[in-house]
Amino acid sequence: MGNSKSGALSKEILEELKLNTKYTQEELCTWYQSFLKECPTGRISKEQFEGIYARFFPDANPKAYASHVFRSFDTNNDGTLDFKEYMIALHMTSSGKADQKLEWAFSLYDVDGNGTINKSEVLEIVTAIFKMINVEDQKNLQEDENTPERRTNKIWDFFGKKEKDKLTEGEFIQGIMNNKEILRLIQFEPQKVKEKLKEKKH
Repeated sequence: MGNSKSGALSKEILEELKLNTKYTQEELCTWYQSFLKECPTGRISKEQFEGIYARFFPDANPKAYASHVFRSFDTNNDGTLDFKEYMIALHMTSSGKADQKLEWAFSLYDVDGNGTINKSEVLEIVTAIFKMINVEDQKNLQEDENTPERRTNKIWDFFGKKEKDKLTEGEFIQGIMNNKEILRLIQFEPQKVKEKLKEKKH
């Protein structure tokens, strides 16, 4: 078949991505061509990924959030994302199925990768999310969630956890399923991401 740098997407990866994302074959091939333009090596570094995020959010500081997103999708921990990891990242952060999204959200919040989440990890991700919200929008947030600390306390209370407690993946997913408010609090509004993605396509 020749190597993947020839500009054609291998059948196996194409099939897997069609199965795991909502993208059509045509869309995947288009994404792949633009991916190769940006990343001729076929791999994307954390810095490049942060650069792409920065273009999506020109009026925010997405670097910290982007680096956490990158970490959560770098499944083999080699410091780069290949096209498959990159497309799954795009799909999950913009339109993944709810249960897939929650599994991904857990890995995003499990900063040290030890299988549980503690309160300081929640604060770290929430702080990164706050850097993505422009100052004007922050002024419109409810008082009990208008700083990273307050929002973290609110999330932790919703889960019914004490200061030093830890959250397992099961508790995390169940808690969010039972309380849609938590979902709103733990994520950066994906609607804005979708709008930005649409703009990019036109």
